[in-house]
Amino acid sequence: MPVHLEIVTAERQIYSDEVDLISAPTRDGRVGILPRHAPLLTILQPGELTIVKDGTRTPFAVSGGFMEVLPDRVTILADTVERADDIDATRVEAAIKRAEELRQSAQTDQEMALAEAKLRKEMVRLQVMRMREIGRRQ
Repeated sequence: MPVHLEIVTAERQIYSDEVDLISAPTRDGRVGILPRHAPLLTILQPGELTIVKDGTRTPFAVSGGFMEVLPDRVTILADTVERADDIDATRVEAAIKRAEELRQSAQTDQEMALAEAKLRKEMVRLQVMRMREIGRRQ
């Protein structure tokens, strides 16, 4: 008995299907969601969002947002989310370089915080992209 998962951003619906497992990065640590999970409302942190359906693991890079869990349905409202297959290595590496340059040139605490948040987001994208590559080699 799977659970229905919907992943949406402000712009569009990213994913909608029945899944067997959801593993998400939350403010309190990683949580695993199975069908009939107790109700939960939590804040998502930047990290790898993983879904498992019929034994196939699909990673996503999520930059933050919220997750509502009901016994038969999970809704993720994400700031941004990307499938591992949609992440371009060249663009990620360039964005990491830009974020590091912003961090180096930051003159206020606010500029530093923004640069570090951008760097964390890009590092998550890089990690998810690498996990996809490792999965293809196995």
